[in-house]
Amino acid sequence: MERFDRSGTRRFRARDGLIAVTVAAIVLIVCSGASIRKQGEEMAPGIGRDVVLAVGRPAAWIAGQLPLHSAVRTMTGWLSPDTNLGGPGGFTDAAAFGTGDAIPAVTPDAFQPSQIGAPPPPKRALHTVLVTGDSMSEPLDLYVAQALAPDGVKVIRDPHIGTGISLSVLVDWSKLSTHQVRQYHPDAVVVFIGANDGYAMPGLGGRSVGCCSAQWAAIYAARVRRMMNTYRQEGVARVYWLTLPTPRDGARAKISLVVNAAIEVAAEPWRDQIRVLDTVPVFTPGNRYRDSMTVNGQPTIVRQSDGIHLNNAGSAFASKLVLGLIDQDFTH
Repeated sequence: MERFDRSGTRRFRARDGLIAVTVAAIVLIVCSGASIRKQGEEMAPGIGRDVVLAVGRPAAWIAGQLPLHSAVRTMTGWLSPDTNLGGPGGFTDAAAFGTGDAIPAVTPDAFQPSQIGAPPPPKRALHTVLVTGDSMSEPLDLYVAQALAPDGVKVIRDPHIGTGISLSVLVDWSKLSTHQVRQYHPDAVVVFIGANDGYAMPGLGGRSVGCCSAQWAAIYAARVRRMMNTYRQEGVARVYWLTLPTPRDGARAKISLVVNAAIEVAAEPWRDQIRVLDTVPVFTPGNRYRDSMTVNGQPTIVRQSDGIHLNNAGSAFASKLVLGLIDQDFTH
């Protein structure tokens, strides 16, 4: 400072600096007191945070009583490097909650309790089980019935051989599922279907869409979702849907891959009520076909000679997986 005094260039005293700092602090508090409080709230716990909040909280209160904050924000908004995000499309808009036309609503049914750390709901008594599908559901239905019938559970075996979700000539599964629910009112529904699928289906405007594009998968998933929604009976029932184990034939394997992907997508809105039992890791790990696997420590043939269906041993093993899932939801 002496150098500035000798040259006569010092024009301000220490008191002037204190005054300037005080004025700046007052302006900051009056115009942007909430920023001080926010900065303190974002700091890690400690004495520094306590000091900043000790100043920031009263500063925020003072700023909130005056109209200067919004005025300053308006005058200095052009300095912000951020993109102008004015206009519609925020999370508070109706469409974001599924009440608009663009995005379906996400409901609590989409989350299993285990996914969010919530306790599982209490188990309910099991009275009626429906086992249905195409020929894949045989003899799975027999083994499920043999396991549950001694406990007084009514098991309805309703396979429809040669049918498929992509083919409605023999059976329209949307109508059939509605009929089954209306007739049986099952507590649990086990579905194993897809061996005959791969047929072209009508898309938008009625134009035929062949397998196995993403568009075909979307149409198939929409049909599966309709069935799942019917079987779950507004959340009262539980649905256990088995994916297809990879078949031996390469062309059929490609179809089963798309069918399985569509099943997983279809179940997303109701993961709390729809249990997708993926048979691929169990019977055909890595989507590689195999006739046999180890069961109870012994090499066991689990596929029929057609390279598509499970045989008795394979169906018995699959039934234990299904029953394990049912036991997580019901008592019997």
